[in-house]
Amino acid sequence: MKSTLEVLAIIPARGGSKGIPKKNIKELSGKPLVGHTIDNCQKSEFVCRTIVSTDSEEIAKVANELGAEVVKRPSEISGENEPSESALLHTLYYLKENEGYCPDLIVFLQCTSPLIIHEDIDGTIQTLLGYNADVAFAVTRSHQFLWTQNSNGNAMALNHDQNHRPMRQNMNLQFRETGAVYVMKTPGFIKHKHRFFGNISMYVIPQNRAIDIDDLIDFQIAEILIQERRKLELYQLLPSVIDGVVLDFDGVFTDNRVIVFEDGREAVICDRSDGLGIEMLRSLKIPVVVISSERNAVVKVRCDKLGIKCITGVENKLVAINKWLKDNTLNHRNVIYVGNDLNDIECIKTVGCGIVVNDACQDVKKFGKIILQSSGGKGAIRELVNIISLKLGRI
Repeated sequence: MKSTLEVLAIIPARGGSKGIPKKNIKELSGKPLVGHTIDNCQKSEFVCRTIVSTDSEEIAKVANELGAEVVKRPSEISGENEPSESALLHTLYYLKENEGYCPDLIVFLQCTSPLIIHEDIDGTIQTLLGYNADVAFAVTRSHQFLWTQNSNGNAMALNHDQNHRPMRQNMNLQFRETGAVYVMKTPGFIKHKHRFFGNISMYVIPQNRAIDIDDLIDFQIAEILIQERRKLELYQLLPSVIDGVVLDFDGVFTDNRVIVFEDGREAVICDRSDGLGIEMLRSLKIPVVVISSERNAVVKVRCDKLGIKCITGVENKLVAINKWLKDNTLNHRNVIYVGNDLNDIECIKTVGCGIVVNDACQDVKKFGKIILQSSGGKGAIRELVNIISLKLGRI
């Protein structure tokens, strides 16, 4: 439920970048860098509109495709030495002049901070509201010993007494500005033309979400952190106890295509890594069954080779699953189902964790708790087994 406040998110994204060409739309974990920030704005409970301020036609096109509005920024305020406040003020003036629109709050977001989550945006806004502050911004705790250098080249301690070095836990509580999220009351920002004015509050985020992308090493670190976050999210979606795995065949074991020979025989292509994944499931003592509407003998042949049970020619998959659960005394809440098409929807909705392959049809994807990164017939089963194995601490 959205707030009654009018909250505008502005994401400055210049086209020029000396360190990394086209940095703001460079792909990170399958998505343009700016897309991570846009996604979080769209998930926010407070943000009403999301605008990308840019001088680049290419960034504007990407931002529009991702669901953000765009305000084109003049070249004279798009240089590398131009403060971000220029882009924010330009956007506000543009909206006021062309729409008569002026938000209560503006949220200034850096697209180079892709690891924040929408709760960080909402948390910073709530901090401003809770303390009746004029400005709130995201910080992370810092325990660093900072030094500087005087004109003679001698090192000098900044935030501690170098003659009585304190234990980290005894240092005064300090915070580092992340650069990720700033929230400001609009009238005050327009008056002062700077992001810090009046009463200022801080919202603390963990260090693993406070990374700022500046060079290629940062991209690599961010990629690792995003993948680790995704694994944790997937672990939480899987049943706490896994009693069984039910798999569709066409579109899960295969890429949903069929090879038809002149004599009418049919063949499909499967991924050997999925076969190894099935062996791993069996070693974990997790019951596996394939339930398919397909009547072709190829299903049974493949399942027999893998040593798993299959039920073919099924008209109603949900009825077949319920019978299998009853026959094996299994709780549906502790069962995983993997499918890809419309006749899988009821099964996906019924079990404890319904999963769809990456190339499943869109009408099915919206029901899946987990959407795998792999497509059917291209390692989807192996990907799932890896997630299960990691959850169980076996690999």
